[in-house]
Amino acid sequence: MKKMIFAALAATTLLSCSNADKQAAPYLDAARAALEAGRYGDAKLQIDSIKILFPKAYETRREGIKLMREVELAEQQHTLTYLDSLLTAQQQTLEQTKGKYAFEKNETYQKLGLYLTPSQVIEKNIGRTYLSFQVNEEGVMTLTTVYCGASAIHHTAVRVTAPDGSFAETPSARNVYETTDLGRYIEKGEFRLGQDGDVIPFIAMNRDKALKLTFKGDREYNTTLAPADRQAAADVYALAQTLGGITQTKKMIEEARLKIKFLKLRIEN
Repeated sequence: MKKMIFAALAATTLLSCSNADKQAAPYLDAARAALEAGRYGDAKLQIDSIKILFPKAYETRREGIKLMREVELAEQQHTLTYLDSLLTAQQQTLEQTKGKYAFEKNETYQKLGLYLTPSQVIEKNIGRTYLSFQVNEEGVMTLTTVYCGASAIHHTAVRVTAPDGSFAETPSARNVYETTDLGRYIEKGEFRLGQDGDVIPFIAMNRDKALKLTFKGDREYNTTLAPADRQAAADVYALAQTLGGITQTKKMIEEARLKIKFLKLRIEN
């Protein structure tokens, strides 16, 4: 008797599963059609619907899992194609613009070279108080504060003020390099873009205005930011966006390739 009951229950379960698979089949067909049309989001939605609406459609759900991997693979391949195209465009922009910058790299101790404007190469600015702007080959931009005077001020920050009173100010530098040369005191602080209190974008935005430059230390030292230095901030900032974009795109390409490799292995196995 018990065997008969068990067999009846098993038959009912199989029938229930069979009906569920039939009802879920159109969703799987719709997912395949969406995949072929390149509508990856729609394909994923149809496959997810099978899991939600037909929990007992075991065979269809298994097919859906396999199809989901194919969808994800196609999606990553599409993304990779787009990223390769984007990288080509970014590199073309770099080639068209980098010629107006000076490039410095010491192969002995520098892994990455630095771009800066010709007006700000060290040889042209010895003994001058100013702000220097550089960006490395990966798009990391830095602001260097350079004070040169008859007495030390031990500055740790700078403020840049526009004619309308608006300003941007760096946080206190963790390290400031100080030395003397022929009786003159030289102090340098360094700030990365994003950790500069928005001084770099502030100067770039106000490059056509007369900007006051204040070195803040044991006492304040006030001067003006030269037009060439304001333009240098804007030019190097623009280059940093291009180089940073290239670096980010390369990382995304590598991630896409790793995902494609992983998905292909899962599909094969």
